[in-house]
Amino acid sequence: MRTVYHAESLVDAQLVKDALEAAGIPAFISGAYLMGGIGQLPARDLVTVMVPDPAVEEAARIIADTLPTPEPEPAPVAGSGLDPLPT
Repeated sequence: MRTVYHAESLVDAQLVKDALEAAGIPAFISGAYLMGGIGQLPARDLVTVMVPDPAVEEAARIIADTLPTPEPEPAPVAGSGLDPLPT
């Protein structure tokens, strides 16, 4: 099994797992039971979605098609109060 997705939360991981399983790819959520350790464990990369080795490429395609791509944030407009602080 190989990791194909690092989730922000258990809900995020479940959505990806459901999309993969709907496409016929068996998926496993790793680290789901570690969520109770937040504060004791590092807060990053606890929950991942894993698939069998032969399905990695197809899973990556499905994940890319399923998840929205973040839109770039617009640059601050001069005089808008969002200018960087002077150094």
